[in-house]
Amino acid sequence: MKILISNDDGFQAPGIVALYEALKTVAEVEVVAPEQNNSAKSNALTLHSPLYVNRGANGFRYVNGTPADCVHIALTGLLGYRPDLVVSGINNGANMGDDTIYSGTVGAAMEGYLFGVPAIAFSQIDKGWVHIDAAALKAREIVQQMAQQQLIGAAPWLLNVNIPNLPLEAIKPVKVCRLGRRHSAESVITQVSPRGETMYWIGAAGPAKDEAEGTDFHATAHGHVVMTPLKVDLTDHDHLRYWAQTAAHLGGAAQKAV
Repeated sequence: MKILISNDDGFQAPGIVALYEALKTVAEVEVVAPEQNNSAKSNALTLHSPLYVNRGANGFRYVNGTPADCVHIALTGLLGYRPDLVVSGINNGANMGDDTIYSGTVGAAMEGYLFGVPAIAFSQIDKGWVHIDAAALKAREIVQQMAQQQLIGAAPWLLNVNIPNLPLEAIKPVKVCRLGRRHSAESVITQVSPRGETMYWIGAAGPAKDEAEGTDFHATAHGHVVMTPLKVDLTDHDHLRYWAQTAAHLGGAAQKAV
């Protein structure tokens, strides 16, 4: 089994180091990750400046770009082969609910999925890397189970996995859940620079809004590993007919106006 690992916290982050150490015992693993922290970069690709690949002292290759850049470059020429699985993480903090839209961790995994490779995004619930080795062992366990079920190297799928910051023996079994929802982000923070210019900092994420049973927020609060299958199709299928009717009315109104 060949695994490509990336992340959004940077190639020296404790999460990606722990993940590499855990997975290298069960697979042939290569790391291609951002040079710097690229949190909240989602699926962004760098199109208007050159990208460079270097190798760090820890043996990992790093790119002066986004998480999606790293996976894209790896799969379109850098590796020279097609991995069986793309794994992203382990992220420093949860990626649940609306976070998945912004997450660079999820973005890296999604880039693999878009190229037809099964992919998993791993995150720890709380920041600070507490019990990161336990989270890495749990991630390895999930990968091994996927391999045993012959799901790796088959048709592509995309999973978002969040792991509580607990000792291994205290982590409860995996639950498959839907994404919850957050309230709107907190207000933007303004400051004045030394040159008198107004600076803006994006506010903190809002608290959980939909944390009912069956959501990722609810399950992780009760100590479970949460697995959420994701898809890329953003089409509002439930309302296609409504918008088709609306478009027809708009077309008729435009003709009458003429």
